[in-house]
Amino acid sequence: MTDDRMPAEDAPRGSTRDDIVDIVGVGFGPSNLSLAIALRERNGIPGNAPITAAFVEAKPAFAWHSDMLLPGATMQVSFLKDLVTPRNAASDFSFVAFLHEHGRLHHFINRQTFFPTRIEFHQYLVWAADRVAADVRYGTRATRVIDHADHFEVVLDGARGGSLRARDVVLAGGLTAQLPEGVRPRARQFHNHELRSRLAGLPPLAHDAFVVVGSGQSAAEVALHLHGQYPDARVHAVFGKYGYTPADDSPYANRIFDAEAVDAFHGASSDMKARLMAYHRGTNYSAVDASLIERLYEIEYAERVVGARRLFVHGASALAETRELPDGVSTRIENRLTGETEPVVADAVVYATGFTSMPLGALLGDLYDPDAPGRGPRVERDYRLRLTRPTAGGVYLQGGTEDTHGLTSSLLSNIAVRSAEILESIAGRANVRAHELVRSA
Repeated sequence: MTDDRMPAEDAPRGSTRDDIVDIVGVGFGPSNLSLAIALRERNGIPGNAPITAAFVEAKPAFAWHSDMLLPGATMQVSFLKDLVTPRNAASDFSFVAFLHEHGRLHHFINRQTFFPTRIEFHQYLVWAADRVAADVRYGTRATRVIDHADHFEVVLDGARGGSLRARDVVLAGGLTAQLPEGVRPRARQFHNHELRSRLAGLPPLAHDAFVVVGSGQSAAEVALHLHGQYPDARVHAVFGKYGYTPADDSPYANRIFDAEAVDAFHGASSDMKARLMAYHRGTNYSAVDASLIERLYEIEYAERVVGARRLFVHGASALAETRELPDGVSTRIENRLTGETEPVVADAVVYATGFTSMPLGALLGDLYDPDAPGRGPRVERDYRLRLTRPTAGGVYLQGGTEDTHGLTSSLLSNIAVRSAEILESIAGRANVRAHELVRSA
């Protein structure tokens, strides 16, 4: 095992202790945006010692699942679970403040819903990112976190390159699209997170057909969007379940997303954690809003009545074969109950097959041991990752903590409270360091 730590006297030439910020945030999506807002509000309280931060984001500008901002698609989480409200209901960065500033508050109230469209919520996020005016290096990717004697160095790959030095690092790299085993992304076979861009790049349809793989909310939204966007095209939805499963958004089940539930989950036994995850997967995974299921069924049934089918839902099925053609994709859909197959030549195959968490090994090197005991990263209650050796600072995770903190790990539901807890941990440890410096002086 190599040791990348560097003593203070061997710091990079031309650097000073003053260029070390308190926090480097890797990724600037909703999670670290929420952290930046919490940091700004904390620093604005008289008597609080300022905490400095810089962020890096691979995208050229702030964006949140921009290729899935489909017309009519709504959020599955209440607008009250925005970037700030569960932490600070009086914040100027709330969704309500955004509506008020844009003159839409009364209009939104008249809609009588907790669930804005994704397009509007994305507008809110962009507004908040502009308003907080955080130090963000867009178009920059963090490639390595190196442990030095008294700080971390975050090596950057981008137009400006170089590195940032911080006492603590907060990783919020988001999710990585996951394709089925053996599938490579191509111009006509792609993940749904690229939907709008890929559709815009398709030539005129040669076969008037699409195949959508997946059984969750995104898959159902893609099927509905393609059916409406291409009025002459057939849409084949393919998934292993017998039918779409309604999402469990009942009040008691939704308690699993409460901030208070994280404490209990983190302290529970591994067996109980696994049980809870199995019990409540229907709140988030491979589940679809009941209203969307009903909408798709109505379309399919109406087409059966008039005898002009365009929407085909293939339950208990899978893609048995895909073969690229010059102007499309030859597929074979297999019913796993009967063994019957149906050939479909499509203009494109869209895989709405989920995501995986940010990989830690390549970024953290020997600070992280992926083979350590446990199902996922070993993470403390304050979201600090247990590293392979003691370090002066901490590495915190915004996401990828489902095994330790529960279902809220990759969702918007708890980001306001989670950011506050991470910031409180960092501020507390900074106070300890300050007191130690005073004593040593």
